[in-house]
Amino acid sequence: MSSSRTSGTALPLYLQISEALTREIAAGRLADGERLAPERQLAQTYGTTVRTLRKALSELEKQGMLERIQGSGNYIRTTQTLPSVYSMFRLELPGGGGLPTADILSVTACEKPADLPEFGSSPRGTRIRRLRYLDTTIIAVEEIWLDASAGHVDPAQLSDSLYRYYRLQLGFWISRAEDRVSLGTVPDWAPAQFTKPPGTTVGFIERLSWAQELAPVEYSRTWFDTERALYVQRLT
Repeated sequence: MSSSRTSGTALPLYLQISEALTREIAAGRLADGERLAPERQLAQTYGTTVRTLRKALSELEKQGMLERIQGSGNYIRTTQTLPSVYSMFRLELPGGGGLPTADILSVTACEKPADLPEFGSSPRGTRIRRLRYLDTTIIAVEEIWLDASAGHVDPAQLSDSLYRYYRLQLGFWISRAEDRVSLGTVPDWAPAQFTKPPGTTVGFIERLSWAQELAPVEYSRTWFDTERALYVQRLT
């Protein structure tokens, strides 16, 4: 796939393609009524087979975002709400869109440190640290804390979308989230591959996420390179 990265824990390729196209539509880079390139050409663009591409397009069609006209082609049909695995991922490339992927740096079950806000019902949590990409561009490092009451996290089963992992493997889903965006300094654990060294001032997002309980089940913090990514919230 020429515009994204793949790994053993990535989403299936057809979902990667449908998610990439969904984010292109959300960013306005694919407009309502626009005709997509021929399927064989699109398959080459994404480095896949026509069969896999058609599976991705079928996902968009089921969600009402694509109209397939026999003998004419595939046409974008935008809707007010665009269902997406990454619908709550607010970072985009400066030109819009970009498929989110991640490298897992560490997964640790431990006591919650004192500097975290109150969330969940347990004094312990699972800490997940990741390096984030949009397509092939490194854009952020993040640290996610999941309350221990939510279940055991198996690092071997984690995918690029944690919310999808929660739903499929732990049996709950994130229903809402609150973001606070400001400035922060790159943490000392950030890997050398990240674009900014530790201590550098960058964009900073703190998020509390709720499932079906009254208390938030997850807290995360993300440090992102504002030269490579923008925080985007669209109101409809």
